[in-house]
Amino acid sequence: MAVNAEVQKKTNENSLSLLRRFSRRVQGTGLVRKVRNKRYADRTKSPYVKKKKKLQRLSKQARFEELVKLGKVQPRSSRNGR
Repeated sequence: MAVNAEVQKKTNENSLSLLRRFSRRVQGTGLVRKVRNKRYADRTKSPYVKKKKKLQRLSKQARFEELVKLGKVQPRSSRNGR
């Protein structure tokens, strides 16, 4: 996955404008965005951790439904106003 972003110095061009032109070309290739996205990539969760989270979510949901039936909390209203 080698991406070349090469610029040649033009006559009467200073170093700052050459660097700016290079930076624009590198951004145009999408390389910077790809590297930044890859920088903080999360690991995939193990099956055990997925199962544990799912069980926690289900138990919390069951507890909430029980409290709604007992009248201790108000049921959630839908977000789209139905």
